Amino acid sequence: MTGTHTAAGGVTRRTVVAAAGTAGLGAALVACGGGSSGSSSASGPADAGGSAPGSGSGSSGPSDKASGGDDVLSKTADIPEGGGKIFADRKVVVTQPKANEFKAFSAVCTHQGCTVASISDGLIKCPCHGSEYSIADGSVKGGPAPSPLPPEQIKVSGGSISLA
Repeated sequence: MTGTHTAAGGVTRRTVVAAAGTAGLGAALVACGGGSSGSSSASGPADAGGSAPGSGSGSSGPSDKASGGDDVLSKTADIPEGGGKIFADRKVVVTQPKANEFKAFSAVCTHQGCTVASISDGLIKCPCHGSEYSIADGSVKGGPAPSPLPPEQIKVSGGSISLA
């Protein structure tokens, strides 16, 4: 008999080799997944309670609905002046470059689609390849990003920030 050899139970060597290759591919895909895993040990904002202003970088849980039906992202008081907050589940980042001036941008890096992960020193930072963006206008300040973070529309009302 030439070609394939049958092991006990009728399984061929070719079947075993093919199954091993598929399992290896699955493990590689898991290990090389996207830039944001969505698994965070924090149950609330990472910048709550004690971070220096301008260093906020947490993500929030599910948004609340305001009485007007708007999608509330955050309270204005939770966005540090000179910094911001990333809402990874909504793929949006909200910043406060100056007192009472709130901006919002896509949280998806324009380089290779990773989710930005931190805000410090007036910069929104992507962990994948080091791209950095201005908290004031989303413009590229460093790294390989080819274009600015696209702006997102928000509404600031009654101390709350909502997606418009």
